[in-house]
Amino acid sequence: MDLGRIIQMVFNQVMRRAVNTGINKGIDLAARKGKPAGQMTADDRKQAASAREMAKRARDAAKITRRMGR
Repeated sequence: MDLGRIIQMVFNQVMRRAVNTGINKGIDLAARKGKPAGQMTADDRKQAASAREMAKRARDAAKITRRMGR
């Protein structure tokens, strides 16, 4: 295996982790509707938690769909 291919593999892993982190932070921000955690009411926190759970189920459903397509 040449050096260029190894560097590409490492770069892909780093980028994948960075993109996933960004997506998760974006989903969390959207679930909180842009409010900081300190300004949220109990009802807002409950709604944000349900939105995060729904996003997690959507990611899991996408994984299952990709597996079935193989």
